[in-house]
Formats: sequence, structure tokens, C-alpha cells
Amino acid sequence: MNYLIDFIALALLYAFAFFPRWRKKGWDRLLVNTLMYVYLSAVLFFTLMPVISSLLFVLDHPYTPMNLVPFIDVSLGRGDYLRQIVLNVLLTVPFGFLYPLTRNGAAKCSQTVFFCLLMSLGIELLQPLLSGGRSSDITDLITNGTGGLLGYGLYFLFRPVTDRILNFLRKNQTP
Repeated sequence: MNYLIDFIALALLYAFAFFPRWRKKGWDRLLVNTLMYVYLSAVLFFTLMPVISSLLFVLDHPYTPMNLVPFIDVSLGRGDYLRQIVLNVLLTVPFGFLYPLTRNGAAKCSQTVFFCLLMSLGIELLQPLLSGGRSSDITDLITNGTGGLLGYGLYFLFRPVTDRILNFLRKNQTP
């Protein structure tokens, strides 16, 4: 039920705030921005949800500071560190691919990785507040940045294909 409240809020936000604005900009912008919105909603689901129902309890538990020792789980052989590293990299590959598309291809690699790291930092700082018991880790920030960089590499590699698809959508719009 808690997740349902968040998904309803995200759907309403999309339907009444973003969709009308993006639709006016054309099918290509609508597609790219909608894909980014769906992706960011999935990131919220996996990292922070439930958000709305958690807001009432933000101050009910102590804040656990971020672990600032990079790859400490790897060096100590703790837990399923390899799985966590792979998942954190994969989490932000779509961001690295989609972000330049939302900027009409004008985003540079450094800008893309910067905003990927900014998103990751926001998540890492909010996780201990919204989901008591979850901690934040500098390793997640590093691996998320790596994922954004790999995503940008894929964007650069597939740019001719994405440009062709977006140009097709631009040309075949209804007036």
C-alpha cells in the first residue's frame, strides 16, 4: 500500500505536469523525456521507496553517516560486494545513455557524469533518512558514476541509431 501511494503520486505528476508540456514539444521529446521519467521512477523504487509514507518517520531513527572508505566491503570480503558493485553500475547506465538525449545531444560526458553523481549523492544522503536501517556508502557513489560513464559511452556508440529514430519521429509528427 505504501508503494501504491508513491506510484499514484508519480503517475499524477506525469499526467498533469510533465506529459502536457512534453507532448507540445513533439513525439521525439515526449519519448525521450518519458523514458527518462520511467527510469527515474524505477530508480526511486529500488533505492528510496516508499517515500511519502516514510516522511512521517524521518526523524524517528538515528541518521547513520556515510561510509567514506571506498570499497571497504571488497577489502574485508564482507557480504555480496561483487553483486552490489555490479548492480550499482547497472543502475546508472540508463542515466548516462538517456541524459544526453534529454538535452538534444548537447550534454557532454563530464556534464552527464556530474549529474549522475549528483543524483547518486542525493540518493545516498536520503537513504538513511527514508529507509531506517539502510546506510550510504562512497563505493555506491563511485560505482554509480562509473555506470553513468558507461551509459554515456553507449550513448556515443549508438548515437547514429538514436538520431535516426528521433529524426523519424520529428518528421512524422501530426501538426
